[in-house]
Amino acid sequence: MSASFQRVAVIGATGCGKTTLAREVARRISAPHVELDALRYRQGWVVVLDEAFRSKVAAHVGTDRWVIDGNYANVQDLTWLRAQLLVWIDFPLPLALWRLMRRTLGRLLTGEVLANGNREQLRRVFSRQSILIWAVRSHSRRRQLYEELLTHPRYAHMRIVRLRSPSAIRTWLAGIPEPVWGSQAESKIEGRRGPETG
Repeated sequence: MSASFQRVAVIGATGCGKTTLAREVARRISAPHVELDALRYRQGWVVVLDEAFRSKVAAHVGTDRWVIDGNYANVQDLTWLRAQLLVWIDFPLPLALWRLMRRTLGRLLTGEVLANGNREQLRRVFSRQSILIWAVRSHSRRRQLYEELLTHPRYAHMRIVRLRSPSAIRTWLAGIPEPVWGSQAESKIEGRRGPETG
């Protein structure tokens, strides 16, 4: 598969590796990577208000090239309408939850610095707003919502790739060539070819 796309949205279950995949796709197609979490939260996990958040996202999606990852419904109209390719990481709940728990524990133990200087906090992990509880509650609901939304005519312009396992991600990613320095081939998506599944 040639990298015949310039604007990519990466979505999927919490903790499934959206940002990791988005960074690699961005590197391969020589496009800026935008992490929606980094736009949504200031230092100290302070939430950016909806209007300001939408303005930040709109500024990015209005450009010619980008790879954006995140599931925020309140900016979905901005990202999906401009995206040429949508990559949906759709792992089964047990796998998604295992990966999320492993990632969260690793961040707690290492003190990994996230966007805007934030770090994973024990009280956030085990509070009523726990990301683990949210992952369980939202998994099937989000899958059903995406399946419905992606049949809507307003998104018929997007190519859709649905990846259901880590091996499917590796196989799909292997089809995107490494960047050739000094050359930036740009071409347009020719219609909707998906959804592809892995």
